[in-house]
Amino acid sequence: MSSHRESSAMSARIAIDYVTHTFRGQPTATLEDVDATIQAGEKIALIGRSGCGKSTLLHMLAGLMLPSQGCVRIDGRRVTKPSAKWNMMFQKPSLYPWMNVRQNAALGLVFAGQGRSANTRVDALLDLVGLGDNKDANVQQLSGGQQQRVALARSLATEPDLLLLDEPFSALDAFTRSALQDEVAHITRQRDLTLVIVTHDIEEAVAMADRVLIMSRNPGTIVGELRVDLPFPRDRNRAEFTKLREHLMNKFRDSGDAHAAKPENIGKDDASQAAA
Repeated sequence: MSSHRESSAMSARIAIDYVTHTFRGQPTATLEDVDATIQAGEKIALIGRSGCGKSTLLHMLAGLMLPSQGCVRIDGRRVTKPSAKWNMMFQKPSLYPWMNVRQNAALGLVFAGQGRSANTRVDALLDLVGLGDNKDANVQQLSGGQQQRVALARSLATEPDLLLLDEPFSALDAFTRSALQDEVAHITRQRDLTLVIVTHDIEEAVAMADRVLIMSRNPGTIVGELRVDLPFPRDRNRAEFTKLREHLMNKFRDSGDAHAAKPENIGKDDASQAAA
C-alpha cells in the first residue's frame, strides 16, 4: 500500500463471521453461514445471481441491516449501525434536485456536523472526480455519469475507511461505465481505501477487484473466489485480462448449484495459470 496518503482515512479490515439471515415471513434463509475476511485496503467484488443475497450482505457491512445470526466486524468492532467511516453508493445517485453539485456533495459533511470545512474539502473532491467546472451547476443539468460522480464525491467527503458500491454503474452506457470503473479503482488505491462492490458484471469484477467472491443462492453463501493479480490500470484488451474474465465466467457458471458446489479458493498460482 502506498505511503503517500491524501486523506486521514485508514483502511478497514472486515470480518464476516458466519452470517445467516432470514427475512420475516420467509420460509428459508437468504444468507447462510457466510464467512469471509477482507484485509485492510483490499478491493473485493461480490458476484452472484439475482436473489443470492449479495446486496443484503452489503447492507449489513454498511450497518443498514443486522443479520439473524452471526455478525459483521469492522476493525474488530461489531457493526450495529451506519457510520460515516463506511459509506455506500447505490444504483441511483439519490441527489437533491434543488441543490447544486457542491451542496449535494457536501451533504455527508453537513450531517456529520462538519459543514464549515465542507467547501474546501468538497471542491478538491469535485476536481478529483472530474467535476471541477460543474460545482455550481444544478444536478438536473448533469448526465447520469456526472451524477454518479457527485455521489462518489459525497461518499469520499467524510474520508471513509470503507467504500461500499451496490451496482452504481449498472444504468450507465458502456463507455461511461468503463471510465468510472477505472477512476474509482484508481481513487480507492490512491486513498488506500477498502472497497467492496456488488456486481453482475464479470468484466467489472476483473477490472476493479484484487479478489472476487462468488456467491450461490438458495440460500446465499460464498462458494468460490478468484484472485486477480493484474497491474493497475488494467488493460481490458490484454490477453491476461480476457483469460481471467473467461475463467471467472466459468467459475460463476459452475456455482449455479449452491448445494452441490463446495467452497473453493483459487489461489495466486491458479489465477496465474488461468491468465497464462
